[in-house]
Amino acid sequence: MVGNISFSTNDEELREIFSEFGTVTSATVVTDSANRSRGFAFVEMPDNSEGKVAIRSLNGAEVAGRKLRVNEIKPEER
Repeated sequence: MVGNISFSTNDEELREIFSEFGTVTSATVVTDSANRSRGFAFVEMPDNSEGKVAIRSLNGAEVAGRKLRVNEIKPEER
């Protein structure tokens, strides 16, 4: 999950940022019912090691004037 993104960041910009670290399967900015960004997004990278490098590199990095919060979401255990 990517938090604290600029409200002007779109899916394609997010994909470009993360693709510097590897293959991006999807990059989706979460929007409200009026199609406005809610300030967070989900990025999927199929290669776990590339994803970890992206997390280490981008967590706390400033993008569009905001410091990103990037962390891995793990499936819930049942």
